[in-house]
Amino acid sequence: MKGLWLENKQLQLRTDIPIPEPPPGEALVRVLCAGICNTDLELTRGYYPYTGILGHEFVGVVEQGPENLVNRRVVGEINAVCGKCRFCRSGNSTHCENRTVLGIVNRNGAFADYLCLPVENLHLVPESVPTAIATFTEPVAAALQIQQQIALHPNDKVLVVGDGKLEQLVAQTLALTGCDLLVVGRHRDKLVNLEARGIKTGFADAVTDRTFDISVECTGNAEGFVIARRALCPRGTLVLKSTYAGNLSLDASTLVVDEITLIGSRCGPFAPALELLAQEKVDVQPLIQAFYPLSEAIAAFRYAQTKGVLKVLLEMENW
Repeated sequence: MKGLWLENKQLQLRTDIPIPEPPPGEALVRVLCAGICNTDLELTRGYYPYTGILGHEFVGVVEQGPENLVNRRVVGEINAVCGKCRFCRSGNSTHCENRTVLGIVNRNGAFADYLCLPVENLHLVPESVPTAIATFTEPVAAALQIQQQIALHPNDKVLVVGDGKLEQLVAQTLALTGCDLLVVGRHRDKLVNLEARGIKTGFADAVTDRTFDISVECTGNAEGFVIARRALCPRGTLVLKSTYAGNLSLDASTLVVDEITLIGSRCGPFAPALELLAQEKVDVQPLIQAFYPLSEAIAAFRYAQTKGVLKVLLEMENW
């Protein structure tokens, strides 16, 4: 089969990859569409020493698996877990000690004709949700994880730092809680997407220091972290929603003095994410910047790395 292979930080479009044989408990999925994520871009820069097929945001059709799933569209949770370690037994399976992660850790990903995932990871896509829209299930779920970790109330002042792909989904899902929300970014054309949904936006100078209860830092850069940290009032909560390619310097003493709660946040619940997409409570259409066939995947990566570009989707069946 065809697939986009990463090795030694170099991308190669290969046509000689064997179609995977699903082990017991797993399904073979024919990929229809997959999205390029910032994590994929960071992997090409050496964020994690991964070798294999990239990609973890996808929609596909089950070709081998349980009868109730065969020939139906699915999305899939990216962590394949053992079910036996202390984290799995305690209900924290996304931190499984023996997990593989689709397109990230020891498991070939979605930028290919086929992939394998445990049957328990798969979720049926509602018929009303177009394939391109359903490709956003994984990042919408990641955005919803914040609400799994902290309780939000209408009187909470919440800041989201960043206006990129994930930031826009974080903002839209947080806005559904009714909190007092402000999103700051650098690109007026991106902030307009949120303003159209009634979300307050601005640039960094719109942030008054020490006035927010919760800050969500999505940029993955030091400047964004500083803005998010300075915005918090004492006993505020700082949520880190983006991976950092390098080391981050911070003033730890101020975290202690102000009694700041620091929370890392990543994978989230798929079922509520699919429900939001089906109900059109989250609008991902404006985030789709371009479609590329898998045959042009390397060009698609170059475009996705262009400053200001939002979501780039790969369509596998257009080879």
